[in-house]
Amino acid sequence: MFAERTGYIIWVSDVKAARNLEKYGTLHYVSRKMHYAVMYVNAERAEEVMKNVRRLSYVRKIERSYRNEIKTEYTSNGPDKSRNYSM
Repeated sequence: MFAERTGYIIWVSDVKAARNLEKYGTLHYVSRKMHYAVMYVNAERAEEVMKNVRRLSYVRKIERSYRNEIKTEYTSNGPDKSRNYSM
């Protein structure tokens, strides 16, 4: 149904030029203060796209996002302590 996507945090030296990253994938967020951009790319093309992005003059560093690997389903195996704090 949906293609598997991989997130990347791209540290840039020029925030205006970071808007050009849209042609490589889905640009999710650009921080003007901290000079980084969050971008999502299809997982099967991620390596070749990041190779092209690394060549850009305004890109300083690229980090892969580990958001897909973090467990987002939580369980409460411990006892419910809310009864102890009733009024």
